Amino acid sequence: MYKSFIRPILFKFDPEEVHYFTFSLLKNFPFLAKIFLPKPIEDKRLEREVFGLKFKNPVGLAAGFDKDAKMFSELSDLGFGFVEIGTLTPKPQDGNPKKRLFRLKEDSAIINRMGFNNGGVDAAVERLKANRNVLIGGNIGKNKITANEDAVNDYIICFEKLFPVVDYFVVNVSSPNTPNLRELQDKEPLTKLLGNLQHLNSQKEKPKPILLKIAPDLSDDQLLDIIDIVKETKIAGVIATNTTLSRDNLISENRQEAGGLSGKPLAKRSTEVIRFLSEKSGKAFPIIGVGGIHTAEDAIEKLEAGASLIQLYTGFIYEGPELIHDINKKLLEKY
Repeated sequence: MYKSFIRPILFKFDPEEVHYFTFSLLKNFPFLAKIFLPKPIEDKRLEREVFGLKFKNPVGLAAGFDKDAKMFSELSDLGFGFVEIGTLTPKPQDGNPKKRLFRLKEDSAIINRMGFNNGGVDAAVERLKANRNVLIGGNIGKNKITANEDAVNDYIICFEKLFPVVDYFVVNVSSPNTPNLRELQDKEPLTKLLGNLQHLNSQKEKPKPILLKIAPDLSDDQLLDIIDIVKETKIAGVIATNTTLSRDNLISENRQEAGGLSGKPLAKRSTEVIRFLSEKSGKAFPIIGVGGIHTAEDAIEKLEAGASLIQLYTGFIYEGPELIHDINKKLLEKY
């Protein structure tokens, strides 16, 4: 139903505008999902316990879709086992100038240069206070105007404010759309950032898992550094991967747009990073696999490469909520 009827209509419009239009449909007419979409699968065999949290199934929604925590309940009702909100910053910011979101239909991909557009962490916290049963990840970043040498303070502000209302944290230093942000992936600043957050976390009565989201464009040596940093700072795990700057083998007319590329072209590299981290670390920490998952087979490939959980974004846009259903169904059949 989605691919044959709904998607062709949605894809006739600007991708950012139709994103918010879809939000309003789900929010105001929730019965439409029950009419047109398959009933989410609920089965105890799909449950996963990872970094001390129980997930009702291993299929999550990646950050960037529900940036401001406005739709986590409705999105969870589509069948997601968890929803990651953000990236949130201390102060509201508009992000980069429009147009900043592009479909690459022939490549089953998207390029975005959104630039951490969000309404600020305080507004999101207020909405998250209404959450009753959705497992929430809080993806945090720095404001564009904050210099890298002061970035730790931005992450600390978001961490402290979100702490009562999220289940785990994701430190985003890998978006290509905030100037110089990826420099924070270097070993020294990243160790400092994660160490500061872990110190604050350890002082809480019940610390929460902190994960690091990394770029797919890191070299093997940089990935080995990531393994060392995770072990040294004792964070809970890694999300592999964010969007890529690579443009290899693309055919769509929007292929040269600036920004991060997601979707099918990222699938192979994302899986390579997952496998490398898993094998070289001796499976020392959990990995959430994300990047190019458009079929149930793609999801299983990530899990077999070493991921404990997976997340959807571009595949969700191209394949629709049926993809969540298909992955969980295949997992029940396979395992």
